[in-house]
Amino acid sequence: MTTVREASLAVLRSHGITTIFGNPGSTELPMFRDFPDDFRYVLGLQEGVAVGMADGYAQGMGRAALVNLHSAAGVGHGLGNVFTAFRNRTPLVLVAGQQARSLLTGEPFLFAERPAEFPEPYVKFSREPARAEDVPAALARAIHVATTPPCGPVLLSVPVDDWDRPAEPVPPHRVAGSVAGDPDVLAEIAGRLAAARAPALVVGGEVDRDGAFGDVVALAERHRARVYVAPMSPRCGFPETHPLFGGFLPAAHDGIRAALDGHDLALVLGSPVFPFHTEGAAPGDTSVPDATELVQLTEDPAHAAWTPVGTSVVTGLRHGVRALLAGPVPADRAAPEPRERTPRVGADGDVITEELLLQTLADLRAADAVVVEEAPATRGPMHDHLPFDRPASFYTCASGGLGHGLPAAVGMALARSEDVVALIGDGSAMYGIPALWSAAQLGVPLTVLIVHNARYRALDQFAEHFGITKPVGTALPGLDFVALAAGQGVPGTRVEHPGDLEKALAEALASPGPVLLDVLVR
Repeated sequence: MTTVREASLAVLRSHGITTIFGNPGSTELPMFRDFPDDFRYVLGLQEGVAVGMADGYAQGMGRAALVNLHSAAGVGHGLGNVFTAFRNRTPLVLVAGQQARSLLTGEPFLFAERPAEFPEPYVKFSREPARAEDVPAALARAIHVATTPPCGPVLLSVPVDDWDRPAEPVPPHRVAGSVAGDPDVLAEIAGRLAAARAPALVVGGEVDRDGAFGDVVALAERHRARVYVAPMSPRCGFPETHPLFGGFLPAAHDGIRAALDGHDLALVLGSPVFPFHTEGAAPGDTSVPDATELVQLTEDPAHAAWTPVGTSVVTGLRHGVRALLAGPVPADRAAPEPRERTPRVGADGDVITEELLLQTLADLRAADAVVVEEAPATRGPMHDHLPFDRPASFYTCASGGLGHGLPAAVGMALARSEDVVALIGDGSAMYGIPALWSAAQLGVPLTVLIVHNARYRALDQFAEHFGITKPVGTALPGLDFVALAAGQGVPGTRVEHPGDLEKALAEALASPGPVLLDVLVR
């Protein structure tokens, strides 16, 4: 008879999950008894870091990753990045410890009360199996739920004494495929798209996640449609130097309405309609102009359900876009004028601007480099000076929560063979700074680029929206990221002058291991 541990490891092997991220506690130790040689344990020095690394790794590998967390407090520490994984649609399997079943009639030390409820609503599935022998089958089910679109995190709570109990092996079971939308409705939409006078496409994160990048380019070119990036999109869904690229929609009512004005049809591909960040829209208003017909393709039934107007089709993006490509060819239609490019910038005196930093990175990065970004105040200059033209080349946090970017970049560098750059604000970096230790231990090729402006500048900017002239709690004086990196085994350099930037960045990008650049910007 096999044990729960042996049967569970066999389930993980069958799904190609042999890397475990975590920060272990006492209630997890028996899971790792006689830890097998074909498995790898990646230690994060804080649970949020472990979850963030697993998120980046799962996105980089294109399959589920497993995170082992301590009961109650450990799960609590990781929940911020569980929330982000939920918004990122990342398939994560969280296995959390629990006190021994024999102790659960009372309130033992380090136990989790109602563990399945604790991470809700930001997990797709959450269970503590009723019997020890049910753990392997529950784990198999959790993996299937996590990897079924729309993907997301799941949690399994396992009492500490379950792992050595007997259990039957779980027979192999494969779940494959994604939903294909209604063919008649998609054919109807294809006809409306061909008949439109000035169609627009709005691309979201699902385009890249579902491997539909090339199909969307073909669709835009066939219809000569202007293409916009949806508000807060976490991935690159269209080449940003393409002549049809129209820019980034803001998460604001008036900005979206202005951008889409003049388009008689807006086809939203793989995004909610729309995630606002500032008030201004009436309840249920999508901000689509009255003369613009709205059509949405999404893998997420919840997103389709709350879109208040137009037509929404629940479909995998590859299926849906390819169905539209099979539709009629439009009549001769003039392509929109290419968007005016942002001019290059030069050094502004003796200070480094964000624009110069991002332009220099764009000039020096490898053609296949991957950027993981968490520098919210820098996103505008990034859009202007650091374009992305390839699928799977750009990742950011879909939730707006901080502390994901730096550990996610470590996980991404562990998963990918390409150069990985972490573009991180100084405030954001402090949420996940222990990830540097993991990067050093793993020896991953990672350039950590700290955009150091000594404040939470995104909050200063947002304070203006509320008419606040003296925001509190946004200044961050005295941070020394070179010292913080050195203390965890990562070499670092502070860059303060424009003349030093290009050389320092080129050397960092050429490093075979992790390097940090602390770039002071004004």
